[in-house]
Amino acid sequence: MCLGIPGRIVEITDAANCLAKVDVSGVQRTISVRLLAPALPEPDEWVLVHVGFAMSRIDETEALLTLAAMQKLGDAYTDELEAFRESAV
Repeated sequence: MCLGIPGRIVEITDAANCLAKVDVSGVQRTISVRLLAPALPEPDEWVLVHVGFAMSRIDETEALLTLAAMQKLGDAYTDELEAFRESAV
C-alpha cells in the first residue's frame, strides 16, 4: 500500500535542487519539495509526503489527526514507515 503521510520539515538542505529533510514519526529523510515551488516550505511546516515528494502543505492539526488515524491502521502504517525509512531521493 502506498500512502501519503504527513511529515514536518526539519530543514531545507538544498534550495537550488528543492530538497528538504523531513521528519515522519521520528524517521528523517531527504525528500523533494520541487512540487511546492516556487515557495519552498519553511522548517516546522507540515507537508504530505508520497514516494519521496512533498505533494502539498497541510496544517499541523490536520497532520497530527492524520498520523493518529494512520497509527490505528497497524501493519499498513508500520509498513509505510519502514518503506519511508529505507527510501532515498
